[in-house]
Amino acid sequence: MKKHLCTSVVLSTYNEPKWLEKVIIGFQHQTELPDEIVIADDGSTHETKKVIDSLRAASPFPLIHIWQEDDGFQKTKILNKALHEVMGEYIVFTDGDCIPRNDFVKTHKENAQKGYFLSGGYFKLPLQTSQSITAQDIKNGNAFNINWLANNGLKKTYKTLKLTALGWQQKMLNFLTPAGATWNGHNASGWLTDILHAKGFDERMQYGGEDRELGERLFNAGIKSKQLRYSAVVVHLDHKHSYVQPAMKLKNNKIRIQTKKQKLTQTLYGLNR
Repeated sequence: MKKHLCTSVVLSTYNEPKWLEKVIIGFQHQTELPDEIVIADDGSTHETKKVIDSLRAASPFPLIHIWQEDDGFQKTKILNKALHEVMGEYIVFTDGDCIPRNDFVKTHKENAQKGYFLSGGYFKLPLQTSQSITAQDIKNGNAFNINWLANNGLKKTYKTLKLTALGWQQKMLNFLTPAGATWNGHNASGWLTDILHAKGFDERMQYGGEDRELGERLFNAGIKSKQLRYSAVVVHLDHKHSYVQPAMKLKNNKIRIQTKKQKLTQTLYGLNR
């Protein structure tokens, strides 16, 4: 019998309670459930807490809500706080605007391998389609059915292969895609020991590549990556990014250049556990 891999989902959110509800419902209807979800809340209002509390009573796993006051975009800080609370040995990261397909957790767990982190994919939905998805559509799989999505505002393109590829097609596309298997905040997973050794996320960083920088430190430490772009899939719900500022990206880019140039494996501005 295969040993159970204790898995925590760390889910970041900020003031998108309707989207967060859909995402949590997606995790509650996985073919293989996580052991817990730790919600990393970067300063949302009480509406987000109300949604979490309403879903907690009937949840098949614990929903843990970690909150900090709103002080601008401080995702890296709340993610590190969430990492202090996880009980899993294997951690899946995603965002509160990304509904997971029902095989999402199973796919991450099946591909988990010592010495690697996993890089999954996402499929962007337009606002009309995002708003059309109900709890029932998540439970019955409509949210990932290309025909249903097309009937609710989605234009079909070659990118829909992320939703339609199966079996050997997924493996072939994962192999052929020119996209790098990077650490993406909306869909990545790794071993807690590797993340702790890297000291988690660099808390100087705000929006723009702040997730990838952790992956770059893991690479520097000899950790490799696996491409799951077409097999571990989430649909991304549309919303505004009012917190995005060009200065944030410039600052983050300088930090990432330093990480690569100096081959840093840890940050002095992250977790001290």
